[in-house]
Amino acid sequence: MSLPQVVSREEWLAARKQLLAREKELTRQRDALNADRRRLPMVRMDKDYVFDGESGQARLTDLFGDRRQLVVYHLMYDPDWENACPGCTAGMDEWTDALTAHMNVRDTAFAAVSRAPYAKIASYRASRGWTFPWYSSFGSDFNYDFHVTLDESVAPVEYNYRTRAEHERAGTSYYVESEQPIEAPGQSCFLRDGDTVFHTYSTYARGAEMTGGSYYFLDLTALGRQEDWEEPKGRAEAAREAIPNFAT
Repeated sequence: MSLPQVVSREEWLAARKQLLAREKELTRQRDALNADRRRLPMVRMDKDYVFDGESGQARLTDLFGDRRQLVVYHLMYDPDWENACPGCTAGMDEWTDALTAHMNVRDTAFAAVSRAPYAKIASYRASRGWTFPWYSSFGSDFNYDFHVTLDESVAPVEYNYRTRAEHERAGTSYYVESEQPIEAPGQSCFLRDGDTVFHTYSTYARGAEMTGGSYYFLDLTALGRQEDWEEPKGRAEAAREAIPNFAT
C-alpha cells in the first residue's frame, strides 16, 4: 500500500493549512452554486401522476403531506426484479427517521419512488426495516418523464441531460448501453404553491451519491473510498470498483 508520507507535526500543520485554504474556497464556491441552484426557474407539473403507497393511491400533491417542498429519491426497482438495486439499498439503509424529521422541520418532505408494483415495494421495505415513505409509479409515466427508466419503445432515451448520441460523444455511453428498460438513479425536487406543483431540480448519476452519506465521510480519510478510480493510486490493499453497494 502507498500510505501518506510521515512528517513532523509542524510540517503536517503547514500542509493542512494549505489544504484548508482550498477547502474554504470550495465551501464558498459550493455556497454560490447552491444559490444559483435556488435561482433556477421551475416547471409547472400539469400531468396527473397516480402512485400506490401504504395508504392506497396518491397523487404528487399527496407526497408533500402538509409541506411546501418534496425531495423524491428515484430508487431503482424494475418490476421484474426480485429485489431493489443493491446500490440504492445501501444508500437507503443509512436513511434515518431523524433525517426525515429534520427535513420536515424545514418544510420539506421526502419520499422514494420506484417502478416496481407496491406489493413488491412493501415486502422489500419490511425486509430492510425501512420507515421512509416509498411509492410505486407502476403503470404511470413518472419514471419515463423524469428519465430514470430508459426505454426507447416508450420515449427517446435521455439520461443526465444527454441523449444517447451525446453520451457516445462524451464517452459515457455505459449509462445507456444495457438491455432496456434501464433503471437509473436520480433525485428530483418539487415545490408546491397551493395545489400547484412545480419541478425545480433533478440530479442524476454521481449527483445522487449524497444519499446515505458514507462516501462523503470516507472522502475525509487517508484511504478514501478505496475505489480503483481514486488518486493517489495504491491507497487500498484491494481497490474496489465504483459500485456503491458496500458489499465489500
